[in-house]
Amino acid sequence: MEKTQFIQVDNKDNVLVALIDLAPGEVSFEGSKIRLATAVPQKHKFLISDLSKGEKVIMYGVPVGKANTDLRAGDLLTTENITHFADPITVDNRTAYHWEQPDVTSWKNRTFSGYHRPDGKVGTANYWLFVPLVFCENRNLKVIEEALIKALGYYRPNKYEALVSEKLSLAVQQSAPAKSRVFENIDGIRFLYHQGGCGGTRQDAEALLRLLAGYVNHPNVAGATVLSLGCQHAQISWFQEIQKELYPNTQKPVLYFEQQKMPSEEALISEAIDQTLDALKETNTITRQPASLDKLVVGLECGGSDGFSGISANPAVGHASDLITALGGSTILSEFPELNGVEQNIVDRCTSTALAEKFVTIQRAYESQARSVGSGFDMNPSPGNIKDGLITDAIKSAGAAKKGGKAPISDILDYTEPVTRAGLNLLCTPGNDVESTTGLAGSGANIILFTTGLGTPTGNPVTPVIKISTNNSLSEKLSDLIDVNAGEVISGTKTIEDVGEELLEKIIAVASGEETKAMALEQNDFIPWKRGVSL
Repeated sequence: MEKTQFIQVDNKDNVLVALIDLAPGEVSFEGSKIRLATAVPQKHKFLISDLSKGEKVIMYGVPVGKANTDLRAGDLLTTENITHFADPITVDNRTAYHWEQPDVTSWKNRTFSGYHRPDGKVGTANYWLFVPLVFCENRNLKVIEEALIKALGYYRPNKYEALVSEKLSLAVQQSAPAKSRVFENIDGIRFLYHQGGCGGTRQDAEALLRLLAGYVNHPNVAGATVLSLGCQHAQISWFQEIQKELYPNTQKPVLYFEQQKMPSEEALISEAIDQTLDALKETNTITRQPASLDKLVVGLECGGSDGFSGISANPAVGHASDLITALGGSTILSEFPELNGVEQNIVDRCTSTALAEKFVTIQRAYESQARSVGSGFDMNPSPGNIKDGLITDAIKSAGAAKKGGKAPISDILDYTEPVTRAGLNLLCTPGNDVESTTGLAGSGANIILFTTGLGTPTGNPVTPVIKISTNNSLSEKLSDLIDVNAGEVISGTKTIEDVGEELLEKIIAVASGEETKAMALEQNDFIPWKRGVSL
C-alpha cells in the first residue's frame, strides 16, 4: 500500500502539508498535477494553486499568511515568501454557533478514584504544599525539603550519582531514605520556589499571591505551609484576603510562619517542620474514593510544537476535550498568543456577547502590551517551530487552537482566575510552556494534557501532566517523556477519534493514581507569569 504523501487539512485550504519528505517533481492532487520545483521537507507546506503578491494563504480553513511575491502552485512556503496575516475580529457580527455533542454513552457511568474536598471539588492527587511568599524564603524551603523528602519516603535515588562515583573511583556515602512512605495517603511534598514577592510592583505581588492562592486551594492539595519574611509586598494578611475572595468555601489547613517574628532561622524551620508533621498525620486520613467524570478539570497545553501538531495530537486532545465537556466536566484552553488568527471563531463560540467582549478586551490589551516592548503575536513561533513547518504565528495558532475541540466556550478567564463553570474555558496565559502550565494548575486544572512535536521536558508540582507526541519518531526517540503517541494519526493506523478516546481512558487512569512520565522524572516546573515590570 502506498504511503500517503500529503494532506489537505481543510477543504478551503490552498496549501498541502507534506507527511513525508517530498523530492522535486510532479505530485497528483484531486486529478491535477502539481510540480514541486524544490524538495518539500516533511511537515512543511506547498501551494495547490498560484498566488499573486498580497493574496492570502489559507490553512485550517482560515487565513494564515500573505504572499510576499508572486508564487506558483507547488512552491514551498518559507519565512521569505510569506508573512503572518490574521483576519481582524469583531463582536458586532457574531455568527450563530451550533455544536453536536459526541456520543459519551460508554463513559456515562464511569468514575475515577480521587480525593474529595469539603468544597465539592475532587483531587486527582493529594499533596502537601510549601509556599514562600517571597524569594527570600527559598533557602529555608530548600533546607526543609532536604529534611523531609528522604525521611518521609518521597526520595527518588539519582542514578547518575553512581556514574560520578565510578568515574572518580569514589565511594559516595548517603543517608538511607525511608523504604516506604510514612504517610501512605499523601502523594508527595511539593515546594513552590519562585523569584517574586518583593522588589517589583504591587501589581506583580498581587498576581503572584493570586496564583499561589490557586495552588494552596487546589483540589490536588491537602494543605499548605506558608513561609513569609515579613517586610515584603506579598504580606500574609494580603494573601489571606485574596484567598477569601477567590476561594470562600475552602476549609484546608494552612500554616503560616513569619521569619522576622521568630527568634532565629532555626526556630522558624524547626517550628514549620514540627507543625507540618502534625498536620500531615491528620490529612493522611483522607483516602481515594470514586468520583464521577464531571469532576475532571483538564488543562489543554502544547509546547515544542511541530508541523504535525495541528493535524494529529492537538485535534485528538480537542476530541478528548469535547468528550469531557459532554460528560459535564471542565476543560481549559490556555496560551492567548496562540489563538491569533482564530479569534473570530472563538468569539462566535462564546455563549454570550459579554464573554466575547471580555475575550476581545483581554486579547487586544495583551497584543498592545507586547507591541509596546517591540514584540507582537506575529513573533511567537520559535526557531524550533519554524524549522518544523510553523512559519507564521497564524499557522501555529490555528493548529494550537485545535486542542479546544468544537464545544461552545462557557467562560473566559484572565490569568489567575479560577474555573467555576463546566464546559470549555479559555485562560489568558503566555505561550511559554511552563508559565502556561503553571497558570493552568493555578486556575484549578487537576489534570493537564500536553502535546509536543519536538519533545518538551515539562511537568507541574501539583497537577499530573500527560504528554502526547505528534509523531511516531518522537515517541520512539524520547519514550521516557511521552505517555501517549498520536503519531499513528499521521501514519494512518488510528483516527483522531481513536486517540481522543485513548486519551480519556488515560486521564481516568492518571486521575486514579497512575503515574505519568513527567511525574516519574520529577518534572515539577513552576514559573509565575510576570506581567508587570521589575523595579
